[in-house]
Amino acid sequence: MRASLARYAGWILWLVIAIVPLAFASGYQLFQLSMVAVYALAILGFNLVTGYNGQISLGHGAFYAVGAYVTAVMMSLWDAPYWTTIPVSAVVCAGFGFLIGLPALRLGGLYLALTTFALAVATPQLLKYKAFEEWTGGVQGIVIDKPDAPFGLPLNGDQWIYLFTLLITTVSFVLGATLVRGRVGRAMVAIRDHPLAAEAMGVHLALFKTRTFAVGAMFTGVAGSLGAIVVQFVSPDSYSIQLSLTLFVGLIVGGVASIAGPIFGAIFIEFVPNVAESISKAAPSAVYGVILIVFMFLMPSGVWGFLRPRIRRLLAVANTPASVPSAKLKVPGEPARAMREPGE
Repeated sequence: MRASLARYAGWILWLVIAIVPLAFASGYQLFQLSMVAVYALAILGFNLVTGYNGQISLGHGAFYAVGAYVTAVMMSLWDAPYWTTIPVSAVVCAGFGFLIGLPALRLGGLYLALTTFALAVATPQLLKYKAFEEWTGGVQGIVIDKPDAPFGLPLNGDQWIYLFTLLITTVSFVLGATLVRGRVGRAMVAIRDHPLAAEAMGVHLALFKTRTFAVGAMFTGVAGSLGAIVVQFVSPDSYSIQLSLTLFVGLIVGGVASIAGPIFGAIFIEFVPNVAESISKAAPSAVYGVILIVFMFLMPSGVWGFLRPRIRRLLAVANTPASVPSAKLKVPGEPARAMREPGE
């Protein structure tokens, strides 16, 4: 009963999130909500690698950039429909992630983090390289057109992009949740916690590590494709090492090794910088740092780690039946005095 109530409440909340902004939100607010969905999907891919599999990666911004450029190149040079770029980006980024994940077989811990950090630093420079300018647009980047709503739907461009982004993100989160709650997810967590024990139980460490890296890169690359469609522009400077660090902040703030955590982390990295700037235009980074420290002090396990036990307690209270006073039943054949309570 408790699980059913939580499931229904989650779906109702998700439908409200999907429908209400279409009626009341402005174009800029829809843009912000679309970017929340994009960042949540990117952090989900990051979370599979770092949170569930225990591989410390600081280069997932590179996969985001690859996905964004796949979409931009296909739409600008080949006039491909925007929706066809999503599966292509997923395949390309999964292959790229598999190749990058191969060093994970020999590297681990801080060494893998340093390797992926180098990847994130090198990606913007590679996108600016003259040999690739014909494809990437060099330092000028690529401008892409805003897609219109299909089938004559009475929606403007911002509304349709929001719904399209939300749809792809929802499907991806369902796939991610199914993955981590099944046999594969248990193997990923076993590798993270006790690799020797996992190998002794028959888990193929190399296979699962590289596949996890590929799946994580795929989700983050799809997020990059959606981000390019939402922003309608890609350039190398948009995918600096700052992006990878931002995704890392979202992962920690939202909650590591959780499906709902990336959503809260995405909300944080999208809205808190604006809040910090509104508080102090002279030193927004300092205000942002203070807010981040406060979050980590009050919620060291992340926002979802803080909310999850409290939500469970509320559901337990809601599902607990009211106490019924016990009735004094008269046993046939017994004298009336035998039915008295002690002390009466």
